[in-house]
Amino acid sequence: MPEFDMPAPVCFIENTPEGELRVRQEALEILSNITQPVVVVAVVGLYRTGKSFLMNKLAGKRTGFSLGSTIQSETKGIWMWCVPHPKKPNHTLVLLDTEGLGDVEKGDSKNDSWIFALSVLLSSAFVYNSMGTIDQRALEQLHYVTELTERIKVKSKPASRTDTDETADFMSFFPTFIWTVRDFTLELKLDGHPITEDEYLENALLLKKGSSPKLALYNLPRECIRLFFPTRKCFVFDRPASKQGLQRIEELRDSELEPDFVAQAKKFCQYIFEKCRVKTLKGGYIVTGKFLGNLAVTYLDAIRSGAVPCMENAVLALAQIENSAAVMEAGVHYQQEMTKQVKFPTATLKEFLDVHAICEKGAIQLFMDRSFKDDNREFQGQLMGDLEMKKEAFLRRNEQESSARCQAMIQDFFQPIQAGLSAGTYSRPGGYQQFMVDQQDAVRKYNQAPRKGIQADEELRGFLMKQETIASTILQTDQALTAGQKAIEEERLRADAAERERLVVEEKHAEMQQKLEDQKRSYEEHVQQLMVKMEEDRKKLVEENERVLTSKLKEQENMLREGFQEQANSLQSQIQDLCGQLDKANNKSSWFSDVLDGIGTVGTLVLPGIGGKLLGVGTRILSRFF
Repeated sequence: MPEFDMPAPVCFIENTPEGELRVRQEALEILSNITQPVVVVAVVGLYRTGKSFLMNKLAGKRTGFSLGSTIQSETKGIWMWCVPHPKKPNHTLVLLDTEGLGDVEKGDSKNDSWIFALSVLLSSAFVYNSMGTIDQRALEQLHYVTELTERIKVKSKPASRTDTDETADFMSFFPTFIWTVRDFTLELKLDGHPITEDEYLENALLLKKGSSPKLALYNLPRECIRLFFPTRKCFVFDRPASKQGLQRIEELRDSELEPDFVAQAKKFCQYIFEKCRVKTLKGGYIVTGKFLGNLAVTYLDAIRSGAVPCMENAVLALAQIENSAAVMEAGVHYQQEMTKQVKFPTATLKEFLDVHAICEKGAIQLFMDRSFKDDNREFQGQLMGDLEMKKEAFLRRNEQESSARCQAMIQDFFQPIQAGLSAGTYSRPGGYQQFMVDQQDAVRKYNQAPRKGIQADEELRGFLMKQETIASTILQTDQALTAGQKAIEEERLRADAAERERLVVEEKHAEMQQKLEDQKRSYEEHVQQLMVKMEEDRKKLVEENERVLTSKLKEQENMLREGFQEQANSLQSQIQDLCGQLDKANNKSSWFSDVLDGIGTVGTLVLPGIGGKLLGVGTRILSRFF
């Protein structure tokens, strides 16, 4: 079942009359309820080029995003429509329709550049929509791509590398680039031979040799597209209908549109549904709807402050938000499950700790599913401490409820003895023996009573200790006993008292051992789940680096084939850097050792008494991953 019901698009990022961009609260509330991974498709292009029509097709609707039928731009800012993904269960397709670029009524190219940059930052598939053909004019209209390095930073501190090298960082998180060419009338041929749409795009992106300013301007947008976007795709579309039909295109069914256009639109939608990936951040972190909303707010805050949005800072800021929320969510889950599952008071400490272990495991899993980039294990340490504190609170409640129940039972079972003491029943010859028989009978009834809880023995021993003085007094005043018999009974009373004290020490020691063993188990559970998560993160990083490396090698090969030796050489340092990152990520021993060092430090601070056991636990778990 979908997590939401969104019958029509809403404004996501508003473009105010003053030219200020801001996130709309209504859109944030919708996104906050989407906990599924999102595939985000953004479409940009000149105004009045049919962008909204494509978005409605992806939503499976004829109407939704405003199409308009005049020369005025209809969409202002960025509009959003969230629908269940038609091919990926438990995923959401987020469609972003942007304000048309180059709107003559607006006359603000800087605002257009930010719309373009935000569409790149927020999407996993970036659709550039244009009319006619991919020619020099069309590429010049895509000048916004050449400004991306001015609008977006990857790292908060400038690295000691050239500007060209920075493209490797951009490639790791930039979306798939899809060029859609509308009202295409040419034949897909090159030098008389048929070519594919993708070959048509790649041919249009070929560079020209030379060093003149004119050639530099010619090559710049082409180089940027080739270097920034590792995955590129092209679709061409015939005119969908006659001029009169275009003015009421929202009313037309597929049967009333040009057959070739319908087939092309279906092919485009299938590619989006089947090939476009989930939105991720650098490092392979999966973005949910809630995450996407927070990401947009982070970028817009930076833009309004006059700063350049920085991916690294955005990820760190979001990590703080998400990880704090993950700790809270995990704590709430633990609290609710313990309240529901623990039947107070439990018969034994083990019974309590067994339920705690199940609830803790679920809480840790919730944290692992939501948290990311907790490199110093700061938030996992907070979770450890929070769960330990909550466990202790439940344990105190367990003890208190047991104590209250036991005290009530003791009062009930020993009440006849108290009445006898008040009535002087035991202040006669043979009273001591009667007192001991009555006490043993009360103890027997108490021991047979059910559901006393973990304080049963301790509460009884405490009560019997208080009775020792009374028993000794009755013993000394009992005239039926000789002095020798009284001495023997006195010794037995002292021995019983000593035995009770020994049992107290022994049980306290056993209880402490159980608690320490539980802390060891808790630590092992944290490490086990962390290792699984880190292995998933490692695989994502390897996949991401391999994808970028493959693209760089392909681009280097293309540059060499086209005769651009200098550009090919400039890619070599990036390729070597990516190879080094891959080697590091593939070195599991080093990767996991760093993880264990971090969680081990946190564990010794939060869970007292486990320090000496960490090495064995870590080594045992680590061996499972090799």
